[in-house]
Amino acid sequence: MKRINSIISAAVCSIALTAVPFSASAAEEKVYGTMNIPYADFYKAEIGDAYEVDAVSSATTKGKWGMNGKGEIVEGTYNNGSGTILGVNFPVEVSSADVDILKEKYGFTQLDSKPAAYKEVSVTDGSLSVSKLVDTNGEQTIDGSATVSTNSYYGDYQIKVAGYPENTVLYGVIVNTKENDHYAMRHLENIWRNGSYAWSAGIKTVEYHGNHVSYEDYASSMGKTVTSVTFITLDGYTTVNVGEQYLPIRFAGEVKADDAPAGTGSTALSLTGFPEDYRKVISADEGLTVSETEVSYTDAKPGKYNVNVEDETGKYAPMTAQFILSTDDIPVKFAGGKLTTADGFTDDDKANFMNNLATVEINGTSYRATGSRAIKLFKEDGSIDFDVTVSDARVFESNGTYNITLNSTGYNNPYSFEATYEAQNTTTTVKVTTTAKATTTASNSPRTGVRGTALPAVILAFAGAAAFLFRKKNDQ
Repeated sequence: MKRINSIISAAVCSIALTAVPFSASAAEEKVYGTMNIPYADFYKAEIGDAYEVDAVSSATTKGKWGMNGKGEIVEGTYNNGSGTILGVNFPVEVSSADVDILKEKYGFTQLDSKPAAYKEVSVTDGSLSVSKLVDTNGEQTIDGSATVSTNSYYGDYQIKVAGYPENTVLYGVIVNTKENDHYAMRHLENIWRNGSYAWSAGIKTVEYHGNHVSYEDYASSMGKTVTSVTFITLDGYTTVNVGEQYLPIRFAGEVKADDAPAGTGSTALSLTGFPEDYRKVISADEGLTVSETEVSYTDAKPGKYNVNVEDETGKYAPMTAQFILSTDDIPVKFAGGKLTTADGFTDDDKANFMNNLATVEINGTSYRATGSRAIKLFKEDGSIDFDVTVSDARVFESNGTYNITLNSTGYNNPYSFEATYEAQNTTTTVKVTTTAKATTTASNSPRTGVRGTALPAVILAFAGAAAFLFRKKNDQ
């Protein structure tokens, strides 16, 4: 009996060994790495096949589409080398049987360890399949906030999120609505810095730099309410709850106010293309009186002004028009080494000129005078800061005479003057000579500085004495 049992046991073991190999087949082994994943495949499972996310042709200039190195603006993306961002380079889990084809077609590179977040990728008959994100840390959900603007350089809507994950690379951003719609954002055209994300819904289809932006997949966002924004990083998901942020309906209307002379007067205002149920509330900057057809003003200073039209119900987006009130006057002068108030004008007139300063030209090079990168040419007392830098580069590099032109919004004529900069050794002294005048155009013959000035006699004498003592010491 024992012999029969032994024979049966041996037979069972033989069958078992035949059915189950000692090691898993190569097709069952999992390998972790990174690979280029097209936007369409990266987002497909994330947004429930709502639409196919296209690659994005550069919506910016200066080759920003290629700035994908560590710490750069589109870090984590890959491109076609000629202006189109195709998708992201992200961690994946794949079958070892698919490694060769993924290396060839998608730049697969193996990792030494399992990543915290990855997508499962497989290849069937040459077709790529990419899963929803596998987040081993578990999705992080936090409470934040957001503001929505319908006055963006980059499209119809711009949302700025507070509480987004900082100091990390954003591989994907998804805007989620109360109506259960999900909108995938792409780098440069939609994803920007500091928690700002913009898109077109079909009204504003040309962005700030003159590039056309896609809008078809975002048209349905009009009138929806954003409740959260999901961020995909190497650490996994982070979803920021932002309350309820309504996206007012955009339309192809226009508010237009004509430019006019400053002082006292009026200018025409027109409102066109508004929906019939738009309940207009019209306002303008302080000191202006406005109706649906006219803006009037008294003692208005030169500069840029705004007219705003809002929908009382909040259903539709607000509209804004800007116009300029201008003058031929120049209320500043450069004298005694300082920019001061010109004769016949008040300090308020000078302050208004400086508050509206748009650009500063120095020897033919133009610098912005507004925004975070504005040149700070003048000190508080009106004197020139000859140590001023722009993007960490000195503006006044060498001794010489510099032609400086100030262009201020609302002032029809620029103001030009000359200043001479003289630096001696490590001690900087400034000699300012001016020939100030108002001109209608910048100087066509800017003068550059001349390097080097003669050392004062006392310094030369000191140098000679030092040399004599050094030689005498060596002779001893």
